[in-house]
Amino acid sequence: MSEETPSGAAPADRRGGTVTAEAERELGDAMSQLSTAPAEDDGRSAAGRGSFGGARRPGAGGALAWTGRETLGWTRWFWRQLTSMRVALILLFLLSLAAIPGSVIPQSAVDAVQVREFKERHELLAPLYEKLQLFDVYTSVWFSAIYILLFVSLAGCIVPRSWQFVGQLRARPPRAPRRLDRMPAYTTWRTDAPPEEVLRDARTVLGRKRFRVHAEDAAVASEKGYLREAGNLLFHIALIVLLLAFAAGQLFKAEGGKLVIVGDGFSNTLTQYDDFSSGSLFSPADLDAFGFRLDGFDATFEKSGPNKGSVRTAEADVTWWKGAEGTERKSTIRVNHPLEVGNSKVYLLANGYAPVVTVRDGQGDIAYRGPVAFLPQDGNLTSSGVIKVTDYRDAEGKRDQLGFRGFFVPTFGGSGAGTMFSQSPELEYPVLFLTAYHGDLGLDAGIPQNVYQLDTDNMKQFTDEDGGPFAQKILPGESMKLPDGAGTLTFDGVKRWANFQIAHQVGNGWALAGALAAIAGLAGSLFIQRRRVWVRAARDAGGLTVVEMAGLGRSDSPRLPEELGDLAADLQRTADPVDTAGDGGDTGTGDAPGGAGESGPAAGGDPTRAGGTTASGEPDTDTAADTDAAPDAGTATGPEKADAERGAGQLSRGEAE
Repeated sequence: MSEETPSGAAPADRRGGTVTAEAERELGDAMSQLSTAPAEDDGRSAAGRGSFGGARRPGAGGALAWTGRETLGWTRWFWRQLTSMRVALILLFLLSLAAIPGSVIPQSAVDAVQVREFKERHELLAPLYEKLQLFDVYTSVWFSAIYILLFVSLAGCIVPRSWQFVGQLRARPPRAPRRLDRMPAYTTWRTDAPPEEVLRDARTVLGRKRFRVHAEDAAVASEKGYLREAGNLLFHIALIVLLLAFAAGQLFKAEGGKLVIVGDGFSNTLTQYDDFSSGSLFSPADLDAFGFRLDGFDATFEKSGPNKGSVRTAEADVTWWKGAEGTERKSTIRVNHPLEVGNSKVYLLANGYAPVVTVRDGQGDIAYRGPVAFLPQDGNLTSSGVIKVTDYRDAEGKRDQLGFRGFFVPTFGGSGAGTMFSQSPELEYPVLFLTAYHGDLGLDAGIPQNVYQLDTDNMKQFTDEDGGPFAQKILPGESMKLPDGAGTLTFDGVKRWANFQIAHQVGNGWALAGALAAIAGLAGSLFIQRRRVWVRAARDAGGLTVVEMAGLGRSDSPRLPEELGDLAADLQRTADPVDTAGDGGDTGTGDAPGGAGESGPAAGGDPTRAGGTTASGEPDTDTAADTDAAPDAGTATGPEKADAERGAGQLSRGEAE
């Protein structure tokens, strides 16, 4: 792309002339394959702008052929648009926007209870949200469409660019342009060293700097920075890996919760879970075969300060095994330190207390004995729960069912505290408050019910002598006697329980690898510059060797002139500049080359012309007649002086593009 001057004319080159079509072509050749980005082309023929079918011939055959060309053209156009970077960025932005409702609206896969409560509170919005699938955002049709289109866009962009990049790695660096002085970074000087020796030393210097070097036609072409495009491709490939890993994680995931009392165990089967959810492609056969037993649980709490009562440490000591006959192993599960078995992780989520009770029926027989988990209601572990006794006979020997409902407090404040809530989560003064019912628990109907709730619709509450509801406070070791000899409940002690979440996760390793690769690729594409350097050496009419060096990068960067200056300085250690100021021509001095932006013979005026010859040593008919009158570098005026002051090292974005 040419750069216009303020007057609208074509840009001037270093000699004050105009950049011709040939010069533009040279620049285009020099910049060829600096990027694997596909050239944008709408694919429409010049004869049929606005139509992919072109001219339509008469008759049914012509109409059919035109329709085929039109369909194929629009298909190719749609594919080019879909695989363009612009559309990929738009899709990535849309995916970010589409994820917002999933974070602010309750999701059925995460918390069905919150979804139900939301529907009850918003009777008008709930039906609309359901139609838009806002309660299942990440499995909705529109979210999946964006996700799949982004995946196809990235894949369609990467595949052709990868082949192009492989071709670039196998290809040689492009040959040196005929006019190196038109490159954005340029320097030149004269030396006594033979051209062959200069080119040989140039290959050595460039090779030492890890440039790919190729010598041809009295010039050396080199290229460096391939890792920039490799990083770009790696970044896009890593995004695809991330998308695949996240998709696999959603489709094959499974997670469930299980409350385990100390002394009890868990086996990783569906029937053992208290609650369970899975992805659409998950199968129960995908569950890892393992189990564990909760041997003990220990927790410490803050005793003072603003965080009084909050958990400091929580540790669950377990014995676990893999497979039906696996060797038992000991482990400790802590918060954020799960037990990992295969693709499954066992997380510690919560803890609480389980009062141990013994219930005797009206005949004096044990109807129930064991711990019952009570669920915490506050930070001090004031807990509520129910006890259900199905195998029970009353004082007359009739079959019946019992139900107890109440609270457990680990630290009771005493009768003078004015509250029944616990004063601390520590087990210091445990008390159990219960009231009793008898009748039908509703378990025989086959309808699932919450084990932590008591359905009293078909039950009758026991009453005391005054006719009021029967309730009692009991301490460990004490018993609660039911009215009319209906039986007793003894508070034997307290056990701890822990709530675990078992998550079956796949693709986490791939997601981590993809994220790390994306970071590495992005860093490479941002901080590595793709550039090319050419060196030409040829005899002039005076017998000296004119050395030209030029650099070209994919984008403007101050490092390119600096790097060219460093390379020129290294080359000048063997190809010393010769001071020819007294000859009236352009001179090369021992100063730093003009590629770094300094003025002087190496950067100013016309460095390829000296004594009426070009850099190749052939006569220059344009200036041969003016050789004697040409000003030297110290007295350069007009355009030559302006060029010298600017320096050849400054980048010209317009020329480079």
